[in-house]
Amino acid sequence: MDNFRFANPNLLWLLLVVVLVLLIFQLGQHLSGKALARFGNVTLLRPLLKGVSRQKLNLKFGLQLTALICLIVAAARPQFGSKLETVKKQGIEVMVCLDISNSMLAEDIAPNRLEKSKRMLTRMLDQMKNDQVGLVVFAGDAVVQLPITNDFVSAKMFLESITPENISVQGTAIGAAINLAVRSFTPREESSKAIVLITDAENHEDDAAGAASAAYEKGIPTHVIGVGSVQGTVIPDGSGRRNSPRKDSNGNPITTRLDEGIAQKVAEAGHGIYAHADNSYSAINSVIESMHQMKSTELESHVYAEYDEQFFWFVLIAFFCILADLFITDRANSMFNKIKLFE
Repeated sequence: MDNFRFANPNLLWLLLVVVLVLLIFQLGQHLSGKALARFGNVTLLRPLLKGVSRQKLNLKFGLQLTALICLIVAAARPQFGSKLETVKKQGIEVMVCLDISNSMLAEDIAPNRLEKSKRMLTRMLDQMKNDQVGLVVFAGDAVVQLPITNDFVSAKMFLESITPENISVQGTAIGAAINLAVRSFTPREESSKAIVLITDAENHEDDAAGAASAAYEKGIPTHVIGVGSVQGTVIPDGSGRRNSPRKDSNGNPITTRLDEGIAQKVAEAGHGIYAHADNSYSAINSVIESMHQMKSTELESHVYAEYDEQFFWFVLIAFFCILADLFITDRANSMFNKIKLFE
């Protein structure tokens, strides 16, 4: 089924200029009539103006206005194309579980744990060609931030907008995030699937290892990237001031550290790999390499087909209008006086 659209629809606002030009022309015609009326009855005076053809003036203006409209529409780039096209590709499905608890704001890895995690995921998306990806964010609760898709541009946009404020309940519900990720895959049983968990694994509240084990029983391995230092650091209070830590109810700075033992246990239960993130990209590169070794399966993707440009026809109409305008003078032509074509 054909679908019509404009590639640059904002340019259609220039059509307001056409309305303005039309109003100015009408005003000019009105003022011209009033000026002529000063000398007598307009109906009686017009036949005396043998050198002026009102019809030709109107025709020239109509041609010029049509050319202007066509050029504006052409600039907006009208296009025709197919609405949806099903494309089959070979790839895998990946659900990312990203920890966005307040502890992920700690700056023991530059610029902080959460921003470093986003950059690692962006690097992963850049290397995913025919695969599909979804995103689950979690703290004390877990929510699907992005359903599984092959639209990596949208995935990066969603990723950039993520902050700890996306979830009001604090904590580290790793198990809930893994269980939600499993439910968020497509129902295609034959497709290869994997979970990538990025967390500091601190203060986890449920059976994370049990969730990873249950996922693997369904053929879904869980790869874990531990973010942060095992020595620990304070959590910034979000004011932007240096050395301004978040404090507990007793006024003491709140510290956080990577619980590497839990992170490794989850990866082991999920039959995935564990990698500790540092200021390089070695951790995400290890996960990417592991997923590349998985068997690719046929995935269906619904994408927009190519659109055919149609602006040429509007440019052509504008060209002929301008050409006709050049050959039509605004004076009455004695050759056509007997025919009365333009009077």
